[in-house]
Amino acid sequence: MPLKPPSGEKITISGGTLRVPDHPIVPYVEGDGTGRDIWRASQRVFDAAVERTLGGRRKIAWFEVLAGEKAFNETREWMPAETLDAFRTYLVGIKGPLTTPVGGGIRSLNVALRQELDLYVCLRPVRYFKGVPSPVKRPEDVDMVIFRENTEDIYAGVEWAAGTPEAQRVISWLQSEMKVKKIRFPETSGIGIKPISSQGTERLVRAAVRHGLEFDRKSLTLVHKGNIMKFTEGAFRDWGYALATREFRERVVTERESWILGNREKDAALSVEDNARAIEPGYALMTEEQKAKVRKEVEAALALLPTHGGGKWKAKLLVRDAIADIALQQVLTRPKDFDVIATPNLNGDYLSDALAAQVGGIGIAPGGNINYETGHAIFEATHGTAPKYADLDKVNPGSVILSGCMMLRYMGWGEPADRIERALEKTIGQKRVTYDFERQMEGARVLKTSEFASAIIENL
Repeated sequence: MPLKPPSGEKITISGGTLRVPDHPIVPYVEGDGTGRDIWRASQRVFDAAVERTLGGRRKIAWFEVLAGEKAFNETREWMPAETLDAFRTYLVGIKGPLTTPVGGGIRSLNVALRQELDLYVCLRPVRYFKGVPSPVKRPEDVDMVIFRENTEDIYAGVEWAAGTPEAQRVISWLQSEMKVKKIRFPETSGIGIKPISSQGTERLVRAAVRHGLEFDRKSLTLVHKGNIMKFTEGAFRDWGYALATREFRERVVTERESWILGNREKDAALSVEDNARAIEPGYALMTEEQKAKVRKEVEAALALLPTHGGGKWKAKLLVRDAIADIALQQVLTRPKDFDVIATPNLNGDYLSDALAAQVGGIGIAPGGNINYETGHAIFEATHGTAPKYADLDKVNPGSVILSGCMMLRYMGWGEPADRIERALEKTIGQKRVTYDFERQMEGARVLKTSEFASAIIENL
């Protein structure tokens, strides 16, 4: 059944700038399971905020497209070609949660959308709304934006099941041609390949740096496991630093450069050798070749004195890196040390959900999948479908509502997005919440999904 868009106009992109008409056509997928409830509630909030803020001059022309169970029931396809065509044509869309079985079966619909439209940034802002129950003492210290690479890493889906002829062929090739001896149990191993490219890394880090500069953030942390996976995640770190310092040299400073410049400012007579000793505790144990490399690094940083000296580096975007396992600990113990984060796909999956738990859970965690070059973007609920609660008008619509705020800001409609977030925080502060928050709050009043949306509209 062909999809027929409503009356309205297309969002376009020209010269890297999104062109949003007053009545943009925005495709949406309501989602499976609880998606039906949370989408109805969220759409009411979006429409009310746009109408009240923009005085009726602008209005979204919502265009329902099919994916997931609803699509399969109506078309016998999980992801009809018409749905992909709609997202391609109208650039900006939003979706609720979609079903994907674990193990065999259909391919992840979320991953399929990201791959087909090359939505290489998974953007996950994480911040605390006052009054939300949290398991940590100072959730208000969490204010981070995660740029998760969305198309590479193990999520590329290049893998073969254990015991299949394909897996055995790959293992045999690795052993015979590449002389790999590290596969402990080759006869019973499934095999996967983890691609991480310089191009994929650079476009992600470029977007993260631009975000940090545009929104006056203090730091960008490259989170990786390069101490073990040296040629994939280690390369991600190296390519990230190179991109940041090559394309944004006058506006960024690396953490080690900040140490070198700071040392020089404390002691103007400090030699290159002594500065090298100060930034590298194991300097005395290094080979002459290793020492020369550190001295060269010091000299390169000191060459920045005209643009970064005299304390000017303190106002630059600080670019640093952290090993993934340490980062997962420190976002809990030292959250103020993190601001913008850029990371490969799997690390980003772990980090975004771990951080969401600190500020109230994935029930109110927003997300967006974006290609900044083509303008394509799909914003989405970050949680699952929770089928046992489907059609009970019970679950928290916060994830879709906040994802819609991200979408509105992406469209340049920041005022209604700000109003929705203030109203959401006010509603929670009034202790008028859905069951997931009510059971953790004293004196709270439990609301249905639809009632929570009505309360937010009342507080707009």
